[in-house]
Amino acid sequence: MITLAVDCMGGDHGPSVTLAACRRFLEQHSDARLLLVGTADGLKGLEHERATHVLATEVVAMDDPVEVALRRKKDSSMRVAIQQVKDGAAQAAVSAGNTGALMAIARYLLKTLDGIDRPAIATQMPNAKGGATTVLDLGANVDCTAEHLLQFAVMGSALVSALQEGGEPSVGLLNIGEEVIKGSEVIKKAGELLRTAGKSGDLNFYGNVEGNDIFKGVVDIVVCDGFVGNVALKASEGVASMIVGGLKQEFKRNIFTKIAAIVAYPVLSALMRRMDHRRYNGAALLGLRGLVFKSHGSADALAFEQALSRAYDAARNNLLDRVRTRVAHAAPLLAPAETPPVPGMAAATH
Repeated sequence: MITLAVDCMGGDHGPSVTLAACRRFLEQHSDARLLLVGTADGLKGLEHERATHVLATEVVAMDDPVEVALRRKKDSSMRVAIQQVKDGAAQAAVSAGNTGALMAIARYLLKTLDGIDRPAIATQMPNAKGGATTVLDLGANVDCTAEHLLQFAVMGSALVSALQEGGEPSVGLLNIGEEVIKGSEVIKKAGELLRTAGKSGDLNFYGNVEGNDIFKGVVDIVVCDGFVGNVALKASEGVASMIVGGLKQEFKRNIFTKIAAIVAYPVLSALMRRMDHRRYNGAALLGLRGLVFKSHGSADALAFEQALSRAYDAARNNLLDRVRTRVAHAAPLLAPAETPPVPGMAAATH
């Protein structure tokens, strides 16, 4: 049985969404158990033979400062859920709560793996090939050194190799051009480190990629700092929503567009499904001594269920052991970064 600890109080909607998603998840996964973490009143909506209530007395609000979540709310549903992973009661934790607080609490309780300075947030973005491109970091680390970017590439490779079939995943370094002479000094140095890792067999390094290559599916993994990654994520979601919303409005204009919509429905339905960001919900916090997954704060039941499924797949495919193995193999290249190991938490939550 795969056991997940779920912060049922986190996110914009709390139990009204998380409990509905948990019920649907349990119906689809007969080999899964859930530890539902929340207040006594918040957990009243779900009773199931494979669901256990774990009580917490506090809730981390979406606008709580990291200091408040980490130091003052020591019995929050978020913290109790992650504690289940630390104690070995669950193989992974899932929360839709405050991103900065989640990263801080997870790092405090679980600690980072040897050879990793900073955890990174990794998720998938749909691409033109019908699959998805994994991008990291997405907001945990605003300022990164070249060594950090190499660590992200190693962890991202472990994630993708664990969750998808096929050969060694390809890695691209996000830059303003494909040429090795382009980019900041940090990016140039990161390119050198990634090329060295490619030659040593630690990575399948493709080279520099540009922003549009994320959506073309040129590589399996794109590495960047958290500031750039978070902007790319929010921009992609905005564009997808605009296109889908625009199509729906356009086909309501008159009888002719309605007829066209009926004729083109199968194609339009497939397109909208592919662009639906809810299907890609669930970001992994990589580099910790335990599995933690972040859902969008605004997730509905479908999206939160996807986050649960990603955590389930990661646990079932031994993601943590794969990351450890990758990091250990690449240890000679993962020199400690020169900057102080204080994470630059993204102010925005999602």
